[in-house]
Amino acid sequence: MDNILALDTQKNNNRPPFIIRLIATGLFSGYSPIIPGTAGTAVGLIIYAIPGFESIPNIFLFICVFLVLGIYTSSRMEKYKGEDPACVVIDEIVGMWISLIFIPKNILLAILGFIIFRFFDIVKLQPALYVERYQKGIGIMLDDVVSAIYTNITLHLLIWIFPGLIDFKL
Repeated sequence: MDNILALDTQKNNNRPPFIIRLIATGLFSGYSPIIPGTAGTAVGLIIYAIPGFESIPNIFLFICVFLVLGIYTSSRMEKYKGEDPACVVIDEIVGMWISLIFIPKNILLAILGFIIFRFFDIVKLQPALYVERYQKGIGIMLDDVVSAIYTNITLHLLIWIFPGLIDFKL
């Protein structure tokens, strides 16, 4: 796998290979000079907006594949950028998808999911704070998985309390 992901047009030992940067930084959104985590979450939301992405088989496959790729690429980025670098936002992208899986697709629920996920990702309620301590990419990815699960549960509760959220139209 190292050989496949090590493709880079430049041989520069001072920065990670191109494909590692592309994935770990969420199509380079992690290089945003302000709030890179929010920029990465926005990329996750934009990808979610692609018609058909929300179907359970599609989103589940993307979550699984990019969770594994996220662990690998974020671990590789740590070798170059130090522990849990801010430019690594693949965790926010996967977290946004987990936040919205099994949720009816509409703009209000997507925006609520975005806001709630950012809140939980910043606040880091337990066990998110605990799993963040895991070494390398596992900790980077898992704290966002926990925050995303909290978000998904919160969205389900909001839908249960306010069933009209499902039918929201712009």
